[in-house]
Amino acid sequence: MDKILNELLDVRALLKLEQDEDRKQYQLKNAQTSITERKRLGICWYPVNVIKQEVGFGNKVVVELERTSGRDQLHMFQAGSSAALFTNGEGGTLNGVVLEVKRNKLRLATSKEDLPDWIEGGSRLGVELTFDEVSYREMEFALMKVMEAEKSRLAQLRNIILGAEPAIFRREKEFSPIASLNDSQNAAVKNIVQAKDVAIIHGPPGTGKTTTLVQAILQTLKLGEKKLLVTAPSNTAVDLLTEKLAEQGVNVIRIGNPSRVSEVLLEHTLDSQIMHHRDYKQLKKLRKTAQEYKAMAGQYKRNFGHEERQQRQFMKEESKRILSQADDIEDYITEDLLDHVQVITCTLVGSANRAIRHMLYDTVFIDEAAQALEPACWIPITRANRVVLAGDHCQLPPTVKSIAAERGGLSRTLFEKCIERQPESAVMLTTQYRMHEHIMGFSNGQFYRGELQADESVRTATLSDAFPAFEPGLVVEFIDTAGCGFNDQTMGEGSSTANPEEADVLIKHLVNLLTPYEPEESEGDQERPLRIGIIAPYRAQINYLNDQIEHEPKLAALHAKRQLSVGTVDSFQGQERDIMYISMVRSNPEGEIGFLSDVRRMNVAMTRAKKKMVIVGDSATLGQHTFYSQFLAYAESIGSYRSAWELLSPEAE
Repeated sequence: MDKILNELLDVRALLKLEQDEDRKQYQLKNAQTSITERKRLGICWYPVNVIKQEVGFGNKVVVELERTSGRDQLHMFQAGSSAALFTNGEGGTLNGVVLEVKRNKLRLATSKEDLPDWIEGGSRLGVELTFDEVSYREMEFALMKVMEAEKSRLAQLRNIILGAEPAIFRREKEFSPIASLNDSQNAAVKNIVQAKDVAIIHGPPGTGKTTTLVQAILQTLKLGEKKLLVTAPSNTAVDLLTEKLAEQGVNVIRIGNPSRVSEVLLEHTLDSQIMHHRDYKQLKKLRKTAQEYKAMAGQYKRNFGHEERQQRQFMKEESKRILSQADDIEDYITEDLLDHVQVITCTLVGSANRAIRHMLYDTVFIDEAAQALEPACWIPITRANRVVLAGDHCQLPPTVKSIAAERGGLSRTLFEKCIERQPESAVMLTTQYRMHEHIMGFSNGQFYRGELQADESVRTATLSDAFPAFEPGLVVEFIDTAGCGFNDQTMGEGSSTANPEEADVLIKHLVNLLTPYEPEESEGDQERPLRIGIIAPYRAQINYLNDQIEHEPKLAALHAKRQLSVGTVDSFQGQERDIMYISMVRSNPEGEIGFLSDVRRMNVAMTRAKKKMVIVGDSATLGQHTFYSQFLAYAESIGSYRSAWELLSPEAE
């Protein structure tokens, strides 16, 4: 027991290191940069206009803002972000949370019941992202609850998940296989149905983890559980699960704000459900009356007579009294909706939302659990009777900004700990529906004990089968630049690495591959267009590749139509492409491979391709690392090795 508490204390200390580093990076970014630079970084809109204001949850003012310059600049604002309104004149800042972002407009739920005078004072306004204290506070609070738990269900779950007590399964419980699932998917659902405490779905790439998870949720509801929480670290994953459950006719409410706008998602948000409640008309009427009183009070703002002051005070108090009545009705509606809902969906931190933080759940499902920080997973588990984790610890771990916290083990997830300490609680999905068997082969041997099988629909399916314009060829290619003298180079104060000559080889190979393919002609018979991805581990290489693509008309056209995209491994997590190129970048006499030593990243990169995968790299540098040495042997064994000299020689033209 002491061992577990010490382990949790260590996690808490590492979380503090991460919080300090995160805050430091935020302050450096903000304190040392001008507004112009902050706009370029995507963390600030300036100037903005307030185009609308309304009363939101708990009487707090919600303002709608529109940016009036830099309208096409990329930005980092998203629903759930902490942000603040500021002025270039005298006045403070107004903190809030972003509710919604639509192109050049965003809605900010402020922390105040009245807007400060400086907002209407004629100064120019801006809005910028602020440091997210809330997430850290909720993670810290959850860890404390877990550590202090004694003789409770939470104490039991803590001990079971962390391996101090055995997980119990009721193997006598009957389960009828689901016709739409394969054998391993049915085994995973059966395991969940029979689990008393904890169960794990281990879902390697392309194995239908989301489909299995949705079926497990449906089965759990069929067995009579009344209240389920379905959660994940990212809004994107929560949105997907919400849509899938809604399609199955489940009564689901999405807490928090979706990362994208779709009719299905919006219909299932708490705000939308409140608006469709039978008592909403009364709530709306009260809010409108309160707004009218508030507006009348505002008319007396600049008159300072005694009677005017009294009148203004009366109006403000009346507005507050009516808003308080409205709040009571909103609380009643919210309670009524949540009493009758089957499934609540939200992010891990969103499970601490004030509307639901008092609730208890029969089962908590956590998707993408292998990408979530351990303290974040404990937030929903503190109110669970049973826990189901889904993910793949052989893919990307959570992002940790503090080097010290990462070295200390903060990137080690609850999913990893549980699957290691309670291996009988996990079922791995073993049929994958994405990749040709040659693309799958290397990762299968390295990460999944060779247990993955490619489904018949994809096992031997090639690019020319799916897109007849292409000529038959190798499914996997390793283009070796060893001996070409393409050394990597550090760009801009040692912050990133590039290898322009290697990138040129990659572009040349892609142009050659696409020679027979004409998008307009080839897509007439296709259900969907060809999609191509290029992964590079360094931003400098990505920038160079993007520049070179613009000089190749066919690539530029595909890029413009979003059929060709370039990005880091992280940006392709959870995605797939028909053709995937990987630029390894590193080539140096010392055998330094930097990021590439994180082999889980390479597992993600190597499992995005469906029909063709091309890796360009220097075998002399890569081969010094065991993992890549084994990959080179694998490429040789399936006849996929090629020298870059073949592409560079005049005959190759």
